[in-house]
Amino acid sequence: MRKSVLFAGLLIASFAASAGAQEIKEIRIATEGAYPPFNYVDADGSLKGFDVDIANALCEEMKAKCTIVANDWDGMIPGLQSNKFDAVIASMSITEDRLKQIDFTNKYYSTPLAIVVPKDSPIKDTKTENFKGKTIGAQGGTTQSIYAEDVLAKAGADIKLYPTNDEAVADLATGRLDAVISDKFPIAEWAKTTGKDCCVMLEDVPNTQTETGVAIKKGNDALKAQFNIAIDGIRKNGTYAKIMQKYFDFDIY
Repeated sequence: MRKSVLFAGLLIASFAASAGAQEIKEIRIATEGAYPPFNYVDADGSLKGFDVDIANALCEEMKAKCTIVANDWDGMIPGLQSNKFDAVIASMSITEDRLKQIDFTNKYYSTPLAIVVPKDSPIKDTKTENFKGKTIGAQGGTTQSIYAEDVLAKAGADIKLYPTNDEAVADLATGRLDAVISDKFPIAEWAKTTGKDCCVMLEDVPNTQTETGVAIKKGNDALKAQFNIAIDGIRKNGTYAKIMQKYFDFDIY
């Protein structure tokens, strides 16, 4: 009897190891293409940015053939759930609400939220009472829109949501908004380039640090494990650092 139990246990262990060793060699990845410097469409129509470079590096590390496509932000989770693509690498923060719908790998970067205002704005810091009666823009379906609606709206702000971050900052630059809340790194890039003449970035919004991972359909444990190994790999071999330094002069991990 003991031998039978032992043999059965060995079979189960062998099967589990075999399943864990499964490698997926063709992977469809979605990104947004409207969130510079993380993902954007270049003048030649190609997808560029930190997310895209990380995706390519992970695919090379996994020795997988990957197809990277642009997809609207609102369709990311439904597309993943319906097998339109296998993974999302689009600066998607890991949140409790999203974890109810999809899975995530370990983080590949982390970010706080930040707020940008016009240079002549009376708002000088991120205290919530400063936003009473103000119109605040944010990209819909994001951690920043959740913060805007859960915190700033309760402080008396009027929240306006946009399909993309680019549309929100464009309205800020033309005076249609009093502020925009966003992940720090893309809004910092905009504030020092396109928005440098009109706007300034305030300090980080306290207690809003989030981790960003590769989004995977629930139950696809083999692909999740494969990506996690690849993330560790590019961190250890220096590829991650090279990509990060291409876009940022500070550590975003």
